[in-house]
Amino acid sequence: MARLRECGLQPRDVRVMPGAAGGAKGLVLNPLDRYLFGHWLADAPQVIHLVGASIGAWRLACACLPDADAALAQMAEDYVGQTYEHLPGRPPLASVVSKTLGRKLDQRLGERAAEVLSHPRRRLHVVTSRGRWMLARQGRLRTPAGYAGAFLSNALSRRALGGWLERVVFSDPRDRLPFPLGDFRTHTATLNQHNLSPAVLASCSIPFWLDAVHDIPGGPPGAYWDGGITDYHLHLDYAAMAEGLVLYPHFQPDLVPGWLDKVWAGRHRATARLDNLVLLSPNARWIAGLPGGKLPNRSDFKAYGDDVAGRRAIWRAAIRESQRLVDDFRHLVHLGPALPVQPLR
Repeated sequence: MARLRECGLQPRDVRVMPGAAGGAKGLVLNPLDRYLFGHWLADAPQVIHLVGASIGAWRLACACLPDADAALAQMAEDYVGQTYEHLPGRPPLASVVSKTLGRKLDQRLGERAAEVLSHPRRRLHVVTSRGRWMLARQGRLRTPAGYAGAFLSNALSRRALGGWLERVVFSDPRDRLPFPLGDFRTHTATLNQHNLSPAVLASCSIPFWLDAVHDIPGGPPGAYWDGGITDYHLHLDYAAMAEGLVLYPHFQPDLVPGWLDKVWAGRHRATARLDNLVLLSPNARWIAGLPGGKLPNRSDFKAYGDDVAGRRAIWRAAIRESQRLVDDFRHLVHLGPALPVQPLR
């Protein structure tokens, strides 16, 4: 806060940018993403580490493409436009969702993996959750039983969750993350042209909604699921960085460590690990003005059912309204040291 009040926020300050899991909620960040990566940070001379889970990993992979603005716009349209074959009145099978999304990620990212991994100043780190013990492979009985065990263990402590799932981070080999990952059981693997698309698919693979991705090339063997299970909002040890700030566009004002922590409000509070983190989140009054008075979310699939056009309309309306977040950000950074900073809660 002292640094921001003295110098304001400049592109050269940013060393890390996280991207949270959260599904369709992340759509409201799309115009801001396009401005930040396509324009505000375009000429920043320093290396910036982009670490994301689930939709956050997809967003940040697009941000590493040379045409980040256009790639992020296409990503939002792909997300809004998604449809899956299914029986009338029934949700689509997890295998169908996985195959459909996998094809899209291969098209948008897999075929351009060399470009994603050769950006001169951006380094991508994809967070996944790898199953252990009963969750080491997906199965009709073992997966529900394993996640029940994971939920109960996590209720005791977040570290206990590591007995069931570990964090596996697929990282650009050119530069390591500038902070440690010792807060949770973690394995790191090298991100390359062959595993970029499978890693992002795994990071987006919500249990029971999508199939696990098994045996990602370059990573330890096993079943991989949504990175948000272990790292929902990426509450990591950013304060251990040697220099620079963490700029975090987010859709809410607090950070939930893991998906299973959503019910434990005491784990949502800010800690000293976030002391160098600048959080950008929309005002609750603005959210109340969106269609339905809320952020887009996965429940809209059920609420709208086969009314695909209706769901797409409200999601596109939310994205259009999100241009106001860009306008506000541009205004705020031009204030310089007068930037109105509030402490994380």
